[in-house]
Amino acid sequence: MALTPRVFLTAEQIQNRVREMGEQISRDYPEGPLYLIAILKGAFIFMADLSRAIATPSRIEFMGISSYGRGKTSSGEVKVTKDLDTSIEGQHVLLVEDILDSGVTLNYLINLLEQRKPKSLRIATLLDKPDRRVRAVEVAYTGFQIPDEFVVGYGLDFGEDYRNLRDICVLVGD
Repeated sequence: MALTPRVFLTAEQIQNRVREMGEQISRDYPEGPLYLIAILKGAFIFMADLSRAIATPSRIEFMGISSYGRGKTSSGEVKVTKDLDTSIEGQHVLLVEDILDSGVTLNYLINLLEQRKPKSLRIATLLDKPDRRVRAVEVAYTGFQIPDEFVVGYGLDFGEDYRNLRDICVLVGD
């Protein structure tokens, strides 16, 4: 059975919301630097657009976290595949995530980063799937709350495919 992407959120809807999020973050952090940490690979496109929407002087960092493998559901096992290149001690940090569903990965990451003594640590997620939550996570900035659908595009993948789509789509069978 072939899978076809069906548009769920258009590129225009995404860009409008990212711009609004950037304006709010700029108001909340009027002085920099603000360390933006994107979770690879899914959040790289969101991070690029969000960073340009934030007026506050920012620094960009990346972390690689794995909990999915090649399937549609989390394995429940979290591991760091790429760590930060710099210290965040005493800095304002905004963790930039593509999608929050179970909360397992973000809980792990928050605990890890808090040990590094940032001045503040908040989360910005493009998508939030509250129906999938098994661990509570406090999110400061949310783009869209979505139902329990498997989505791709705008950095999100299925088996490393579909990341390049401008829209966020649901995969449907033919």
